[in-house]
Amino acid sequence: MTLELSSDVMQRLLDEAANAHPCECCGVLLGTASRIEEVVPAANVHAEPARHFEIDPQTLIDAHRAARTRGPQVLGYYHSHPNGRTGPSPRDAELAAGDGVVWAIIAAGGVTFWRSGDGGFHALPYVVRDR
Repeated sequence: MTLELSSDVMQRLLDEAANAHPCECCGVLLGTASRIEEVVPAANVHAEPARHFEIDPQTLIDAHRAARTRGPQVLGYYHSHPNGRTGPSPRDAELAAGDGVVWAIIAAGGVTFWRSGDGGFHALPYVVRDR
């Protein structure tokens, strides 16, 4: 599967990470099928936000509730790695449910996308398209 997203969505992810630095930003990815249409920023409520992230539970509840009633669907989650590591960290692997959701990791001025599945994370190709 190749993910699609607009240049606006890509820029929003990069801006979120830059604005949160030196802490990790985090939030929810919304869309349909394999297209990320929107990002919903969340407060990072982790006790150590410079090294870890925890999406504000109310943001998660609101996103899932909205998806049930009107869409778009919750495709996954995003967070940044201020240390510049572009792949999932060991802590990310511990947190992943292996449920097939998309994880976006913003680091080193770019974004990588991953699917959480059996056996860990798998890199996802993506294309930036404006329609």
